[in-house]
Amino acid sequence: MPVAATYHRLVRLCESLRVTVLDDEHPAGSTDGRLSTAELATDPRALDAAVEGEAARIRAGHGHAAPPHVAASRLLHSHLWAVGLLVSGPWYLAGQVPRLSPERVWTDPVTGDLAIAPGGHAEPLPAEAPDAVRAALAEYAQPLVDAFGPRTRRGPRALWGMAADDLVSGVWYLGRMLGEEARALRVADSLVPGGAGFRTLRGASGRTYPTRTRAGCCLYYKIRPAETCLTCPRLGDNERLERLEAEAVVAG
Repeated sequence: MPVAATYHRLVRLCESLRVTVLDDEHPAGSTDGRLSTAELATDPRALDAAVEGEAARIRAGHGHAAPPHVAASRLLHSHLWAVGLLVSGPWYLAGQVPRLSPERVWTDPVTGDLAIAPGGHAEPLPAEAPDAVRAALAEYAQPLVDAFGPRTRRGPRALWGMAADDLVSGVWYLGRMLGEEARALRVADSLVPGGAGFRTLRGASGRTYPTRTRAGCCLYYKIRPAETCLTCPRLGDNERLERLEAEAVVAG
């Protein structure tokens, strides 16, 4: 299956994956106001525009301003989560490991959404080893980690930990969308050397909930002070279980 077709399927499956798949022949120089990953990594003015866009979205969505380093961290987190799925999703669905070109992945500075043009990518590589997925993501992400590091006030270890967390959570999310969470947990666990640290919490009714704790913080609590994400290192398992059970009731 061509990787472009797999991307279209991935976007249909994953509502939270805000990515536009462009025509294979879309020229790399045609931006339509978007900023390529190559520009974000090399042009401080492009990175300024993207971070300012994230800060504006935080103000509009949450009613308060975020410090620049928080906006930069949140932008990098959302970008790495989406790109992690663009690498791991084709592998999960079709045994393909695409190598993303920074010149052919774009960010809309206003919306934060991504666009990708598969044309110009290296041939997808069939792979059983999770090493190929990690290597493809690392190759793409390294220039971004270098560029975002000073803006986020976080070191490489913290940012690469965030990248690993986002890779794991993307596969986990895809599995839930497919109704095969158990398989997704196994696959996601294989993507982290030594395992991703999944565990099971049991509620009062006996229902079990898979969970894990992120290796690094995504700073969600900085824009929603009264709330953390469900895999936050700041969250204890008792509160995590209460929230998981409450979500299960709402979901029916």
